[in-house]
Amino acid sequence: MALPAPRHAVLTGAPGAGKTTLLEAAAAAGYPTSPEVARRILQQPGGMELRQTDPLGFAEAMAEAHIREFERNADEPGLVLFDRGLPDVVGFLDVSGLPVSPAIDQVCRTIRYSGPILRAPAWAEIYVQDPERIQDWQQAVASDDAVTAAWKRYGYTVTDLPLAGVEERLRFLRRSIQL
Repeated sequence: MALPAPRHAVLTGAPGAGKTTLLEAAAAAGYPTSPEVARRILQQPGGMELRQTDPLGFAEAMAEAHIREFERNADEPGLVLFDRGLPDVVGFLDVSGLPVSPAIDQVCRTIRYSGPILRAPAWAEIYVQDPERIQDWQQAVASDDAVTAAWKRYGYTVTDLPLAGVEERLRFLRRSIQL
């Protein structure tokens, strides 16, 4: 019996490691995509203040947005490529030294991504800060470690993307989702 085709592929990993660039290339190639929810929250009025003054509230807002994105794409007949997912919220909490609430833990256990989880490792040569990406290099590496550990904690296999240009990464993505 053949395994069902994956329905949810996720790009996770370090801030500034090329996830959004790959997501945009995948969208241009015709893949349905779901953008990073944290960046959307940060770009809203009060978003950066929420992250800085109430990181737990920011994590809860991210979790709620991930749930909405997952549900919004529930009827998509094929694969959807997500820029981050619910376990990334746990990684954010871990790297921030904050507890994972029972509600967030439960949602990570019950809402499951069925496709490959592809990690964009920390990549110093392309890392840059911007108005929403406020981590320095060491913080970006720590974030990568925390989110990768969180995905594994929830039973996912995490596969590293190559440290390569977007076209090679897109080829890698295509091969990964056809497994």
